[in-house]
Amino acid sequence: MAARFSELDWRPTPMGELQLRRRWDPAVAVDVLEVKLGDEFLMSSMFTVAEEEMARLALAGLAARVRQAGGPSPDGTGPDGARLDVVVGGLGLGYTALTVLQDPGVRSLAVVEALDPVIEWHREGLIPAGRTLTADPRCTLVHGDFFAMVRSGDGLDPAVPGRRFHALVVDIDHSPRHLLHPSHADLYEPAGLRRLAELLYPGGVFALWSNDPPDDAFTRVLGEVFATAEAEIVRFPNPLQDREATNTVYLARS
Repeated sequence: MAARFSELDWRPTPMGELQLRRRWDPAVAVDVLEVKLGDEFLMSSMFTVAEEEMARLALAGLAARVRQAGGPSPDGTGPDGARLDVVVGGLGLGYTALTVLQDPGVRSLAVVEALDPVIEWHREGLIPAGRTLTADPRCTLVHGDFFAMVRSGDGLDPAVPGRRFHALVVDIDHSPRHLLHPSHADLYEPAGLRRLAELLYPGGVFALWSNDPPDDAFTRVLGEVFATAEAEIVRFPNPLQDREATNTVYLARS
């Protein structure tokens, strides 16, 4: 057993004090990695089911739909060899990105993260997922503000303005109503969602994680912009409270 608690790194950031820590949790008898921003817990390795399920839901059947539609195949192999280009907004502890890379249809993955120390932690191996992410040639870690990049009109690939993707998978704010920063709010309004939709190929998927129950008003806004929109409830055990917990995954298709 490791020390009960250890601080692996601490950094000041424009959004507040950022801390990576490891603690031994006797409830599950494992070391738990946690990231805090100020007084808020951003992520924990104890609860990753919804982040992983979000990636699976976003990509489920997507490669087959692209082939059936004769959609774009960026590697030049034609519809039967279609490969998916994916963006994950928010690197965190890397679980969403790892799950994306498990899909054999994924050609490229760009992970956009606003907090540079989080990228450093992955590259330095302080976060275990970093070893896999940095070794996979399909994966690129991008230091940038996802919301500002969408707002700019240039898109999410600095090298190719306006580049489109097959899936945008986002886990940054606590929910569309509980934001890490006020500047994020416009993404969840119709104009912001339309800018986001323009970065998807036809039939592409936007997936969004939320810590809150399904928000019918937000789902309706998604439905105004995208061809389809739904909210999926993901259930998982919470050993700290000895009960079932839930998160929400919003799925919208262009």
